Amino acid sequence: MFDFSIVTRWFDDFLRLTLGLGDFWSILIECVIVGVAILVGYALIAIVLIFMERKVCAYFQCRIGPMRVGFWGTLQVFADVLKMLIKEIFFVDRADKFLYGLAPLLVIIASVGTFSFLPWNNGAEILDFNVGLFLITAISSIGVVGIFLAGWASNNKYSVVSAMRGAVQMISYEMSLCLCLISAVILLGTMQVSGIVEAQTGPWKWLIFQGHVPAIIAFIVFLIAGNAEANRGPFDMAEAESELTAGHHTEYSGMGFGFFYLAEYLNLFTISGIAAMVFLGGWAPVNIGIEAFDTLMDYIPGVVWFFGKTFLLVWILMWVRWTYPRLRIDQILKLEWKYLMPLSLLNIVLMTACVALGWYI
Repeated sequence: MFDFSIVTRWFDDFLRLTLGLGDFWSILIECVIVGVAILVGYALIAIVLIFMERKVCAYFQCRIGPMRVGFWGTLQVFADVLKMLIKEIFFVDRADKFLYGLAPLLVIIASVGTFSFLPWNNGAEILDFNVGLFLITAISSIGVVGIFLAGWASNNKYSVVSAMRGAVQMISYEMSLCLCLISAVILLGTMQVSGIVEAQTGPWKWLIFQGHVPAIIAFIVFLIAGNAEANRGPFDMAEAESELTAGHHTEYSGMGFGFFYLAEYLNLFTISGIAAMVFLGGWAPVNIGIEAFDTLMDYIPGVVWFFGKTFLLVWILMWVRWTYPRLRIDQILKLEWKYLMPLSLLNIVLMTACVALGWYI
């Protein structure tokens, strides 16, 4: 498996030794390049996800999806992006203009921040702190504030109701998300992104294999809670079009609305990427203990493994969205507080017992 840190070390040495730049300029150039790469990757993945969802939705509904703009409709998303960029940005009368403008920025900052922790390849972890999972959950919580401010500052009764629903739902399901990650940390013994993936390299070392029953339970609960955290169907009560028009972003236009739109799809990708990282080994290939097979799998780049696992989970969550009807808000909260959270707490005890007794691979 290729180690991308070879490239980063070479580039750092090139700046410092070959060009003779000091620490300040070297770090500044590296941070700018990494920042641009994150934003470009963020935008490109959003375009792919929007097009993917339109096609997945169409096939589930026995349609063909967008076909008119570009071959097989491939330019439809670019046309929509152009339209969004040139649309007028207006402000609502009697709205809190400062909070109204701040809300989409908070949402996009939280989305980009959690997106930056994903492990793309061996040695290609952008943010790799020893408390990585803790920071992921902390930064993602900022998005709740953005959604609540968007609804409250818009001075719109539909937006206020949506913001209240969204805040309650996201805060509730964060509990199960964190408990599932704690279950994984108990077995893996680290919260660092690179350490989590490295702990799952080897024959049958993915967490869902080495942690067996508790890991599978945590994986399933994480996907359900992650889907709710991203405000995706059937948990999209905050954007229930039949009741609340567009929900908390009803009064937004142009890129104000675009930030919410981008964040929703990238949160879906981020949730799937975290699940792939924690439970499916991230960029770690499939190894089953047969030397010839394992060697062949190691030739596949880690970034291919990561994107393959992540997009598989994205497709599963899209499948769920376009299969099940929307839940009521009381059903959503009942599912979390009466079923998922007690199950997650029990699963932590079960995982702790398995680790203490050595009942894992």
